[in-house]
Amino acid sequence: MRTLYVTDLDGTLLNTESRINPESLSIINELVEQGMLFTYATARSLESASVVTEGLRLTMPVIVYNGAFIMRPRTQEPSLPGEILYSQFFTREEAGFIRENLEKAGISPLVYSFIRERESVSWNTARENEGIKHYLSNRRWDRRLRPLESAEGLYDGNIFYYTCIGEKEELMPLYEVFSRDRRLRCTIQQELYRPEYWCEVMPGKATKAQAIRTLKDMYGCDRVVSFGDAINDIPMFELSDECYAVENAVPELKSAATGIVGSNDGDGVAKWLRENVK
Repeated sequence: MRTLYVTDLDGTLLNTESRINPESLSIINELVEQGMLFTYATARSLESASVVTEGLRLTMPVIVYNGAFIMRPRTQEPSLPGEILYSQFFTREEAGFIRENLEKAGISPLVYSFIRERESVSWNTARENEGIKHYLSNRRWDRRLRPLESAEGLYDGNIFYYTCIGEKEELMPLYEVFSRDRRLRCTIQQELYRPEYWCEVMPGKATKAQAIRTLKDMYGCDRVVSFGDAINDIPMFELSDECYAVENAVPELKSAATGIVGSNDGDGVAKWLRENVK
């Protein structure tokens, strides 16, 4: 039986400092060297995930942007964008519908797109709130950033993701509209360790579960074992043969889990793998 092991990053494999504990790195790298099929599925981009997983020696592609892409990092040339093995983009009609509703609500999002084959994160600098400023302050190194002085050009390119950061009360009406549209997938949750809420909009087929199913087929795996902490991990759990919530996970995910492992600060995922992967 070939088993694919998949973990979420933030709040699951990453500690509260958004890094992987040294003990977890040691355990997982040793198991990967012995042949464990292990990867991560995250809402982060490949570039952002690569920074916080430094030292993790994976041999498999990774799932990023909540399942919009399966990508293979270019380990020999890390300055180049990763190789895209699977992708989900918005159609022109879907992107137009989203833009219309964002403008009607007076919300200025972060727009993730490919412009002339280059991955970009565009935003209107005149509409930055505290949540957006905090997000950007931790990503000054990010080559994807594309600041704009106005809304002109904000929706350029082939779009695959929108992030709206703000107060829950201003984002909920958007969530209610987008979550009712079957062409789209929309989530809303409070940012880890922050007061702001994030409303994220993705193509309807861009899910961790669908990407994991695709990766499972690519590698001829028979089973999936997954680890998570948040509500957006529920579809991944439903797909899995076994699924484990970390101790710090939300109650909704714990109730859907096969079992509970230690916290993200306590190497919960890695310790379970050490005890259970043969």
